[in-house]
Amino acid sequence: MHKVANYLMLASVFSSLLLFASANAYFNVTYLNTTAILYQNTSAHVIESFTVFMSNSSIAQYNQDRRAINLTLSEWQHALSTSLLMEHIINPRGSVHDVTFLPGPIGYTNNYGGTAIITLDYWVNNVTTVQNIAPREFEYTFNDSVLNFQHTSSGEQLPTGARFNIIIPKGTDAISVYPSPDFPNPSFTGNYTGHELFSWFESEPLNKFTFSYIQQQSMEAEVVAYFNGIYYGYTLEIYAVLAVVVIALGIYAYTKLK
Repeated sequence: MHKVANYLMLASVFSSLLLFASANAYFNVTYLNTTAILYQNTSAHVIESFTVFMSNSSIAQYNQDRRAINLTLSEWQHALSTSLLMEHIINPRGSVHDVTFLPGPIGYTNNYGGTAIITLDYWVNNVTTVQNIAPREFEYTFNDSVLNFQHTSSGEQLPTGARFNIIIPKGTDAISVYPSPDFPNPSFTGNYTGHELFSWFESEPLNKFTFSYIQQQSMEAEVVAYFNGIYYGYTLEIYAVLAVVVIALGIYAYTKLK
């Protein structure tokens, strides 16, 4: 009887350990890094990296899901039990495009589990608006409606363990930035001239986000843009004139040969 009781006790303990291991089999997105690279055509190339922690009992499941290359983003959200795995820069008037999703290998494992980095790469249109404010001078304004971070009662906010970065084109100068970025610090005159990378760290309120920068256009670029505008604005007319010229030359050559 004692042996039976001991076996039953051991079985109970073993079952409890299995239940404990199962209960601790989980995934957790511990860090989010979102970078929006802005372009002159008002689009943005967005690169997001998600650092995922997983328990030992979840490593095999992650590797199995990673080998299943046809899993969609929503299926990965379900597999990792997280709503954070999503596009955080969106186009309210259209969808993102050229999306690349890459679940990375497990970086390290130990007695407590392992980590992996998942990369989401895509393009978004109409991230900025542009207006000509002076001869050869253009102001680009970031469209805050594209932000898709944590929604709180007070508005948009970076979640805990998140970083948001904006990279502006070379040769441009930021003129209006709110809230003040955590990087870089403004110069002693209070401006950010010469900086291309701007970063905001976790829990930063973004409900009144403002970001704009100035780009000076060279004389050469202005001339090219002018003639491009003429070309695209009068394409049919230009082709018609060319056709008339070709026909006239053909008639002239024909009469000379006669």
